[in-house]
Amino acid sequence: MDDNIFRSFYDPYVYKTLTSVIGSSVTVQTTQGSVRGTLTNVLPDHIVVEMNNTPFFIRTQQIVWVFPS
Repeated sequence: MDDNIFRSFYDPYVYKTLTSVIGSSVTVQTTQGSVRGTLTNVLPDHIVVEMNNTPFFIRTQQIVWVFPS
């Protein structure tokens, strides 16, 4: 096995659900704490939540839950 292979896993259900709330205010609980802001982008491996004009790039694997507010 090649040790230089990058593997990324994503949950297609989480991805599809999050894409349905793009542009909405959300609270995202991660393994490191929570972020509250506007969900501006969703990709298979991360999401972007903007808070006070600052983008936060959150790895999907680190998300515990998301609450649309």
